[in-house]
Amino acid sequence: TLTVCVSAGAAPGSSSGKTPYQRCSSQDSLDEQAMVDYFKEVEIIQRSGDAETQEEVQLKVADEGEQEEAWLMEAGLATLFDESASDGEDSIALLSTLTRTQAAAVERRVETLKQTLRKRNKPYSVPDVREIFKPASQSNGAGPGTPGGGADAETDINLEVSFSEQALTYKEGLKVTQPQNEADDRLPDFRVSQDKTGQTRVGDLSAEDMKKVRRLVLIEMSALFDTCGIEVKAHKALKVRVRESGLFGVSLSTLLEQDQRRIPGTKVPLILQHLMSHIEEQGLDTEGVLRIPGAATRVKAVCHELEHKFYEGVFPWQSLKQHDAASLLKLFIRELPYPLLTVEYFSAFTSVLKLPTKKQQLQALNLLVLLLPEPNRDTLKALLEFFQRVTDHKDRNKMTLNNVAVVMAPNIFMCKGFRSKISEQQEFAMATGTANIVRLLVRYQNLLWTIPKFVLNQVRKHNMENQRKMHRDRAVKKLLKKMAYDRERASDKQEKNTEAEGGFMRVQAPQFSKVSMAVQLTEDLKASDVLTHFLSQERSPSVKREDLCLYEMGGNIKERCLDEETYITALLELNPSAEWVIKSVQH
Repeated sequence: TLTVCVSAGAAPGSSSGKTPYQRCSSQDSLDEQAMVDYFKEVEIIQRSGDAETQEEVQLKVADEGEQEEAWLMEAGLATLFDESASDGEDSIALLSTLTRTQAAAVERRVETLKQTLRKRNKPYSVPDVREIFKPASQSNGAGPGTPGGGADAETDINLEVSFSEQALTYKEGLKVTQPQNEADDRLPDFRVSQDKTGQTRVGDLSAEDMKKVRRLVLIEMSALFDTCGIEVKAHKALKVRVRESGLFGVSLSTLLEQDQRRIPGTKVPLILQHLMSHIEEQGLDTEGVLRIPGAATRVKAVCHELEHKFYEGVFPWQSLKQHDAASLLKLFIRELPYPLLTVEYFSAFTSVLKLPTKKQQLQALNLLVLLLPEPNRDTLKALLEFFQRVTDHKDRNKMTLNNVAVVMAPNIFMCKGFRSKISEQQEFAMATGTANIVRLLVRYQNLLWTIPKFVLNQVRKHNMENQRKMHRDRAVKKLLKKMAYDRERASDKQEKNTEAEGGFMRVQAPQFSKVSMAVQLTEDLKASDVLTHFLSQERSPSVKREDLCLYEMGGNIKERCLDEETYITALLELNPSAEWVIKSVQH
């Protein structure tokens, strides 16, 4: 874990007269200048007096048993403690997809809940989990013939095997040299090995399948921390009164509702987009662009002016100074009534660095990003991309990755309810920890929005289980109709198989003039080749390549926008019943 060597002292620059921190030789500690920059930012935050009328979010650890019950509900497994829950069949389908470590994570929480109910002498109907998980623990391990991740190079990210299964292999005796915390340009270049069935990013799947992804990722994230012996206590947010309109101190969901009435499809608050664009338009070569604060009184005045003029389109952007804009951007983040990284997962984010390897830390961040609500995840992505563009100009603006991380960490992590609850010593420890988490988020952002293949495979299995149940129900209720349906499907399937066996795939494009086309199947055929073939035949001049995506639809997935490097024959083996559709996509 990351450490900071301190002697009971105050932040640098404070007037308490206490002895400041001492430098520490730990490779993972912030150096002296970074620590100074961190606490300068903290001091600026404290002086700015953000919380004028806003009520603090009180972070409260859930009571014993309450956390497990909430976890099971969020994982779609409420039926394991409440037989009246409506998702019983879906829970069984979900359980059938779990790996050994995932099943153990569920079992642990069910057992804890049972013990809590027993202590309270409350009646309960929690089943014997040993019987429930027997099939999962026997059949869904790391994968037949697949190493548990330990045999990979330390910089290779294996997305085909459950991260918690890989952690178990590591824990069971694999010795890997622990990488030290290097400078910006020496952080490991993690890479994902090419998968012929294509990578899947956030936004590529249907809302229905993303709901399954989120449940599986919650279980996997908990299993990863469990396997490494790290207990994460989830916080819950007590409801507070928040502003129902405006720009600062307004929830992301409210902001986006306001913005979408003006620009449909908006995913990142317009005020944040304008602030980032303004800083970039004035040039990212300005020294200390995020570090040097704007004048406090001027920033406060501009904040009030924005509240009244932004949506009217009459705010004088040309007069806004760059450092003032950067201060407003930071103010926006920390004034959110609920933390950008959410109250629910705040502890998990701050616990990431307790994991033993950089690779496991990165895997945990990947899972946590996928767990964030969509408005938080989209806003975080926009911010990280902006921070990366700032560091791209580090030779001129002196804002290295470390500098950006140190300055932004207190703005992202020191949410109001947390700020007043920690001791001075804890704050020193947080300085190193949170700065390094921000550093990892910025450095590896291209990997963090990827949905691991093992999760997607579990979604496919879940869908197949649900389809089997649907067919069983139809057979009982509407036998004759099903028989007619099956005959029709069999005829369609035979036609499809005949076409596939003849070496062609049928691609539909109902939105365009070229409604349907046949494409010859070869071992090297990629999704990009299919789009190229389509454009060579599409008559509309307004159709642009960057606006198109080939979708895998049906079979064991609802719909999936394909990575252009996807090999079609490899994907056909994974989902032989899929249909292929070209659609336009929104960026």
